[in-house]
Parts: sequence; structure tokens; C-alpha cells
Amino acid sequence: MMGRHGITRRTFIRDTAAIAGALSLTPLVRIRAAEPVAKAGGAKATAIDQVALGKTGLKLSRLGMGTGTNSGNVQRALGRDGFIRLIRHGLDRGITYIDTADSYRMHEWVKGAIEGIPREKLFIQTKMGGNPEKPLEVIDRFRKELGVDYIDSLLAHCTVTPNWDDERKRVVDALAQAKEKGIIRAKGTSCHALPALARAATFDWVDVNLVRINPQGAHMDTPAENWSAPSNASHILPAVDQIRIMRRNGHGVIGMKIFGNGDFTDPTDREVSIRFAIQSGLADAIAIGFKTPEEIDEAIRRIDEALAEIS
Repeated sequence: MMGRHGITRRTFIRDTAAIAGALSLTPLVRIRAAEPVAKAGGAKATAIDQVALGKTGLKLSRLGMGTGTNSGNVQRALGRDGFIRLIRHGLDRGITYIDTADSYRMHEWVKGAIEGIPREKLFIQTKMGGNPEKPLEVIDRFRKELGVDYIDSLLAHCTVTPNWDDERKRVVDALAQAKEKGIIRAKGTSCHALPALARAATFDWVDVNLVRINPQGAHMDTPAENWSAPSNASHILPAVDQIRIMRRNGHGVIGMKIFGNGDFTDPTDREVSIRFAIQSGLADAIAIGFKTPEEIDEAIRRIDEALAEIS
């Protein structure tokens, strides 16, 4: 079978093995090998396990539901009621992590989806774009729109330059203040270019990194300071090098673009990407944007199968 990205199953297995070899991930890839994937008592690890997010002290489900596929257009196309049904399905399956952003225009829909769910049972991550004049007021707006007293993780959204922390100093300072006040529990950035990724990896201010991960190289970070620059498999290893630094520094790492921003319509592509993301140990958790309950169920199944191989 030929995949959307021009690979056969045999080519895919060969190329994935080559990537694993280049990363020295042999044969069962885990960055933190001292931390077993299997749960206490011999229970199997699953997609819905509550996992530690770096050294933040926070936990979230290993699989999260993204709300920003194609900038949220895919989820908004479901309509408010359809979106709420989708998120409720994921919550019923045990997913507790919801990933959103101001630019997706989904905060109020997320509020509707989580209504009645005990706040402490959820992990909500959102993102702030640009460098607004009064970031603390923006955070207050986020909390009101989401209907929450606090936000678990708030990120500087879509950073691309090597000095993004200077360019967005108001945001950096405000997120630190917000964390001290307890209105956010962790802060960080979602990187969309290798220069920003390299800065985030060594920046002590960062608690959480949202990073692009898939072995096909779709929508990956590149050297260009441009969030939408064309990418390919050659950009995987430079990104992994920086993610490894993040891990060594105790940062929480969450993977995104696991399904290539929705491009991986071939099941083979989804299988290889899930397997890579889960078995590499590069990320504590992953976020995937879904549009149907069946997609959620499939992702849970694929993650459980990938974990079973390394438990």
C-alpha cells in the first residue's frame, strides 16, 4: 500500500528503523530508560494513564485532545454541539488533557465541553500569541472564556526566532507572575522553528515545551524562522537533539503534529507516527486533533499497542 507521503509499508518500516538507528534508540526506544513504562503491580501502560510532565509536578493523560487542526478550522467545522460531543467522548474514554489556544477561537467551546467535570480531573493547556500590551489581562480573559480559576499550562504560542524570549519579554515576565499567583501552574512555549526550539531547550524559564514530532517530517521545525516553512525527514534529527536537551533539563515535553496536522490519512502513516512518538520516549504526552469519536478510539488503540511492545 502506498501512503499519502509516497511510502510503502516496507519502505516505512525500513526508514523508521534507519531513524531509530540514527537516534541510537535500540531496539525499544525510551529516553528515560530508568523509568519503566509498565505501571505498578504489572498493569499495562495505556494511552489514558496519568503521566508526569517533566519536573513540573503536574500530571496529564498520555493522550490529549487538540482543538487546533488547521488553526482550529477542522474542530470549528463540527459546530459547537458536535465539538462538545467529541470532547465528551474523549473524556468518557479517560482522556483528561485538552489542548487549545487563543488563536483557535475555541475557549468558550471548551468551556461548554468541560462543564460539570471536576476541575482537578482536567489538564487544560492554552497558548498566547504575540506580545500583548497587558498579558495578565489576557490571562484573565482566557480564564473567563474557559470558565476556570486557573490554567494548568500556558504557552507563548508559535515561537520561531532564537531570541523569542526577548521579543516577548512582556509575556515571559507576565507568565512568571501568573505562576507565582497560582493562576497558571506551568509556563512554556510551543515552538515552530529550530532556532526557537534551541532557545527553549536551554531556557530555565521554560517548564513545558510543545514540540512537533513525526518521523515522516511533515510540518516539522526547520532552520527557517517561519512556522510554515516546508519540511522533510532531514529536519527530524536536529529537532530530536534539542528535545533530548529539554529532557535532560527536566522540561515537560508534549508532542504535536503526530498525524501531520491531519495530513496522515493513510493508516500506515498514523501507525508509524504513533509508534515513533510513543516508543521513542521523546515526549511525556502527545496531543492530537480529532474530528470524530472513531479517530479518538483508533489513537487510543494504537498507543496501547505501541506501549504493550515496550512494557
